[in-house]
Amino acid sequence: MAQKARKDRAKSNAAALTNLHIGTLVINTLFVLFHFLFKKRSIFLYVLLSIPSFICEFVLESSGRPKYDPSTKALQNAGEDLSAPGLTEYMFDVIWVTWASVVLAIFFGNWGWLLWTVVPAYGAFKGYSLLGMARGMAGLQGQQPDNATPVAGNRKQRRAA
Repeated sequence: MAQKARKDRAKSNAAALTNLHIGTLVINTLFVLFHFLFKKRSIFLYVLLSIPSFICEFVLESSGRPKYDPSTKALQNAGEDLSAPGLTEYMFDVIWVTWASVVLAIFFGNWGWLLWTVVPAYGAFKGYSLLGMARGMAGLQGQQPDNATPVAGNRKQRRAA
């Protein structure tokens, strides 16, 4: 049963990575063609704001790609779950926002790159909320407020609390 789950995850990861690479190829090719054939867009902004997307794609590829034994073609490692929440999800968001920014830059000029500002803003928001949770957990650990009501119950239950 566990082998089936590994095979399903490997198949899902391979499909997600294939779609990711095809999408990146299409979007970036369209930008380059549009830049050289129709209207000039800032190549500097394109390269600068695409680097995080390429790094995220590389990390997703290296951690999520299934590994097979070359001689027997047996599955060795299914890769990390690419549908997992957290950092993996944030890396996909960075890639998708970059794609949207590239498309907006194609249609609306260099003003389209302003959409990309949501990436660091969202990262700062998540970091600040994480920092607030860490402060709250560190401040409450081992301390009870002075106005805390005594725990009801017998002596054994009070000791456990």
